Amino acid sequence: MALHAPVLVLKDSLKRESGTKVHHANIQAAKSMIELSRTQDEEVGDGTTSVIVLAGEMLHVAQAFIDKNYHPTVICRGVAMLGLVKSSIGTKFTGQFGDLIADLAIDATTTAGVDLGQGIREVDIKKYIKVEKVPGGQLEDSKVLKGVMINKDVVAPGKMRRKIVNPRIILLDCPLEYKKGENQTNAELMKEEDWQVMLQMEEEYIENLCAQILKFKPDLVITEKGLSDLAIHYLGKAGVSAIRRLRKTDNRRIAKACGAVIVNRPEELQESDVGTGAGLFEVKKFGDEFFAFIVDCKDPKACTVLLRGASKDVLNEVERNLQDAMSVARNILKNPKLLPGGGATVLTVSATLKQKSSSVEGVEKWPYEAAALAFEAIPRTLLQNCGLNHANGENAWVGIDGSSGDIVDMKERKIWDSYSVKAQTFKTAIEAACMLLRIDDIVSGIKKKQAPGASSAPKQPQIEQEGDADNEQMIPE
Repeated sequence: MALHAPVLVLKDSLKRESGTKVHHANIQAAKSMIELSRTQDEEVGDGTTSVIVLAGEMLHVAQAFIDKNYHPTVICRGVAMLGLVKSSIGTKFTGQFGDLIADLAIDATTTAGVDLGQGIREVDIKKYIKVEKVPGGQLEDSKVLKGVMINKDVVAPGKMRRKIVNPRIILLDCPLEYKKGENQTNAELMKEEDWQVMLQMEEEYIENLCAQILKFKPDLVITEKGLSDLAIHYLGKAGVSAIRRLRKTDNRRIAKACGAVIVNRPEELQESDVGTGAGLFEVKKFGDEFFAFIVDCKDPKACTVLLRGASKDVLNEVERNLQDAMSVARNILKNPKLLPGGGATVLTVSATLKQKSSSVEGVEKWPYEAAALAFEAIPRTLLQNCGLNHANGENAWVGIDGSSGDIVDMKERKIWDSYSVKAQTFKTAIEAACMLLRIDDIVSGIKKKQAPGASSAPKQPQIEQEGDADNEQMIPE
């Protein structure tokens, strides 16, 4: 963000009688603003900076009306009038790898998408798309796997196969070891033979568990819980590979990828629970660690994005950009509407609000005009970042190219914003500004001290011009 970009400054009042109250209110206001960014990220995954800038500017323009003794509810009534992938990462670290990151994001979201009908697809990025960061190699080596990759090796590398073509996979959510008592259990043995009987019972229990699994002829058994040495012996003897102590989230992804069903008790296993959709199970070594791949799945509903890069710092940054890109791709799949980027949409909204204000009568006319100005905060910040100083909303397609700093046709440069992100940004910023304005303590914290005998009659507020924001404090003492 540019040095002179609009910033919300919540100042602490040092007056003895209201200091504590205002200080508390301002901290709460700041927390609310931070929460905006978090909400925006969870809802649509992009536009986190825009929403803070817009809400801050909304409060800034509203302050003129507070000074003129307009009631906050009047301002809120006037303000609340809200009746593509490369663009999201173009200005970030991976801008130069825009095509690669965009391809990864689109590939991953289309793979894990679930068709809801009417051309709409739902994608659960957190549950069914895993990003695995493996240091080493080049960023160009990153790819989307048609299946799942986990940071695990088979439990007995010497005895169990590390590569299986078209594996039959069984997924379990139970331990394959002797069941221990719920509480501390003491067994009193009278004869030496009883000890042998007890050990025999344990072995038979585990043998029985393994027999129930082996009758379905699996090639790979994966459990979220423990696997005893005896169970490893029986499975290894039957030529079955096994992986233990897998995360529940990873197990769910494997189930979605290969078509298996996670079973809680071996005796309840059915043929339909066995996953046969995977084309290859293979264990590979990257650096010092082993990774198991369950890939080449027929119709995977979950996938893993394998990121390679020079260092962990680079990988963390790439992952953050990829999350943004996947969120935008998901938004487009869910709601396939696009808007011109580069501030073009915001300027058009601003220009339309200015026109609308001329048809509104009474005190609500001025908040309309001020809200129109607040919307200009985003393109103004973009312009300052690019070292320019002028743009208007006459043409809905003209915006600012963040890379070159040119004011150009967004359609020609293919710079797009997702409709979902923009709509969420506007709604969140306006609602938050209205909420903060309605809180008496915060309003009292930003009121100017009036000179004795000064007139309190409302006057037409002075709408600041483009350059004025750089020379003013956002909220006066």
